[in-house]
Amino acid sequence: MILTLCTACAAPLPEDDAVQCAACATRYGGDRCERYDRRGGGHGKICGGVASGGGGEKYHADKKYEEAVADAVEECAEDTEGQTCYICLEGGSEEGLVRMCACRGAAGFAHVSCLARQAKVLIEEAEERDLDNDAFDERWRRWETCGLCKQDYHGVVACALGWACWKTYLGRPEANWLRRSAMTALGNGLYDASQHEEALTVDEARLSMLKRSGASEKAVLDAQHNLATSYGELGQVEKALSMERDIYAGSVERLGEDHRDTLSAAGNYATSLIELGHFEEAKSLLRKTTPVARRVLGESVDLTLTIRWNYAQSLSKAPDATIDDLREAVDTFEATERTARRLLGDAHPITTGIEKSLGESRDALRARETSPSPSESS
Repeated sequence: MILTLCTACAAPLPEDDAVQCAACATRYGGDRCERYDRRGGGHGKICGGVASGGGGEKYHADKKYEEAVADAVEECAEDTEGQTCYICLEGGSEEGLVRMCACRGAAGFAHVSCLARQAKVLIEEAEERDLDNDAFDERWRRWETCGLCKQDYHGVVACALGWACWKTYLGRPEANWLRRSAMTALGNGLYDASQHEEALTVDEARLSMLKRSGASEKAVLDAQHNLATSYGELGQVEKALSMERDIYAGSVERLGEDHRDTLSAAGNYATSLIELGHFEEAKSLLRKTTPVARRVLGESVDLTLTIRWNYAQSLSKAPDATIDDLREAVDTFEATERTARRLLGDAHPITTGIEKSLGESRDALRARETSPSPSESS
């Protein structure tokens, strides 16, 4: 369940045997909360609507989906004005259109509902044909990836698709992998839209569910990775660092240093090291990880870009950075910015983040070149 707080008192719900409304299955922390909400909290006014809407969880997901779509359409309004959906070929007069991928020009505009329907149909076909895991995974990516440019959606569009995915599969059994994957998609979407407290709630619920249902070690590590990332965004960096250190060590032991999941774990571990000012440790890790990422994943992959971005930051942000460190950082930022702009577009968070870091490192280098330290000027 994504609804993890009592409707009446907002306290955490028990994982099992929560009290439920008999009519609509809305969950409560106890009998007193259920009685209060039914009699004095206004639940009676909406109970029928919740029940007819599929129950408490489905009703909540539908409502959040509508809100997320409205936010995405508003955010994209200037870009999508006068365009048509590439899937249904209709305009945006009713639902509105979105586009937050790497498409350019007149390509990539769509209704969130059309994107969701397209992804749902692909998964239904995969189930009917009993496709293998690789083919299934490729189709699943359509919940997060543009079918034209093949790049991930980001920001509020990713969030809207996350809610669309969750409301599609939340009725599956708890151990069903589509339901688990939908929780991941929702958590990622909330994170991408900077709704980090909500993402944390989803990440915690997912990890608890995986442990409770005896999921694989890989699934648990993936969930811990997302949870650690949310902790870091909420300022709990020490907690995030401790988790990410363990996740990275576990990934190296289980998967080896060349695996994508290990490289991803290394990137997140390095991010927390940089946030806490552990620049030497971050540089050591990234000097080992960066060439592996470039060799295994290639240059034109967002994870490789992020790892190189982190490496340049470990050089430029260190208080004892030399002028050579700053020059190497600027060179790395310039190269990754060009690749990010070509691959992801000007508005992607990775592109704008690298661009900001590049400006800061150029300023630092310019200041150092005009006023070198005594050791560097001698």
